[in-house]
Amino acid sequence: MAETSEAAEMSEPTATSGATATSGATATSGATATSGATATAETRPSRLAPYRAVLGSRIRAQQAYPLSFATDVISAFLIGLVEFAEMWVIFHNVPQLGGLNLNAMMLLFGLSNTAFAVADMLVGHADTLPTYIRMGKLDAFYLRPQPLLLQLMTSDIALRRVARIAVAATVLGVGIARNDIDWSAGNLALFTLTLVSGIAIFAGLFICAAGVQFFLIDGSELTNAFTYGGSYASMQPASVFPTPMKLVFGFLIPVAFTSYLPAIALLDLPGPALLPSALAWASPLAALWVWGLALLSWRVGTRHYQGGGG
Repeated sequence: MAETSEAAEMSEPTATSGATATSGATATSGATATSGATATAETRPSRLAPYRAVLGSRIRAQQAYPLSFATDVISAFLIGLVEFAEMWVIFHNVPQLGGLNLNAMMLLFGLSNTAFAVADMLVGHADTLPTYIRMGKLDAFYLRPQPLLLQLMTSDIALRRVARIAVAATVLGVGIARNDIDWSAGNLALFTLTLVSGIAIFAGLFICAAGVQFFLIDGSELTNAFTYGGSYASMQPASVFPTPMKLVFGFLIPVAFTSYLPAIALLDLPGPALLPSALAWASPLAALWVWGLALLSWRVGTRHYQGGGG
């Protein structure tokens, strides 16, 4: 009996040390698993990483050929100058048009062209969607685990259009300097709201046109009447338009909210019957209307699309 109790006493420390070793190993393995999970979470790429990678490759590709890139920039710069020269020639011969003089028109031109040039740089490449469809490149977008529209919007960026933005921004700055504008907090807010909403409106028009291309394929000339044609209409005083055109470019394709309405509101000028200056504050609603149409057009178009067939 004494030997048995001594054996039991000797086995107790051994069991205790075994349990301690087991718990230590468990704790170590648990800590290792936790640190591994933390490291995995830290190294997991961001959801925006694929888009940044694509845009980065497009930017590097454009800069790889400096002479070609410089030619594109100069061409975009000349296009902006020609558009401004057209407006200057008109007002060199006509003191006022639609209640606006040259200084007011420079403000209107600057607001319109700045918003359009930025939107054109960001999403203007949506015009290439018919080429993607014909060549079957769009099918590759469906294989990637990202939204199709975001892939199209971030598939390219036209740096050459920075030159056009520079022309528009310069004219806008001169227009601001040459007009007597009361820069109250309200007018500052309206100016900022106008630029942001204007970019959104023109970007939405590009997406609308892209959605329609699923049905037209080679109908870019038709859709350009609403994108680039809308830009041209936004550079004109809407007060000279007949009533049907006021309804079209004021509400259906609301480009009047990008420049004309904010310009007369900043200059404290009355607007025509259908487009009073107080509507300038509704530019975010106009942007929401355009993007509602854009997303609907895109959804219907993608549901209609059956593949490139190549």
